[in-house]
Amino acid sequence: QLQLVESGGGLVQPGGSLRLSCAASGFTLDYYVIGWFRQAPGKEREGVSCISVGDDTTYYADSVKGRFTISSDNAENTVYLQMNSLQPEDTAVYFCAAIIISYGNSCLRAGTADHWGQGTQVTVSS
Repeated sequence: QLQLVESGGGLVQPGGSLRLSCAASGFTLDYYVIGWFRQAPGKEREGVSCISVGDDTTYYADSVKGRFTISSDNAENTVYLQMNSLQPEDTAVYFCAAIIISYGNSCLRAGTADHWGQGTQVTVSS
C-alpha cells in the first residue's frame, strides 16, 4: 500500500530553520515526482517545491526560492524540505504528495498530485 508520512514540523521563531521529511513506503520514489505543498487557514493549498527523484530536477515557488531546499535520499526512500529563514507567512500545514505525471513545474499545482500524506504543522512565531 502506497503511503507517505511527513514529519519534522513544529514551532520555530522567525529566522529559524526546520527540516521536513516525507518518508515513502509501498513504492519506490525513483519513478515519481514528489511535491511539497502547504495550506494556511482560510487559504488554498499551494505548491512549495517539487523534485523529480529520478533525475533530481527541482522546482520552487517564488515565495521560497533561496530559502527552501528540496532533496531526496533514495536509500532512505525519503524526500526532505530544508526550510531556512522562516517567516510568519510560512506558517501552514505542510503536505507531501506523489505525482505520477508532471511536465516542467506543473508539479507545483496541487491538482496534479495523486497520493497525499497526512501533513505536518509548521508554525513560525515569536
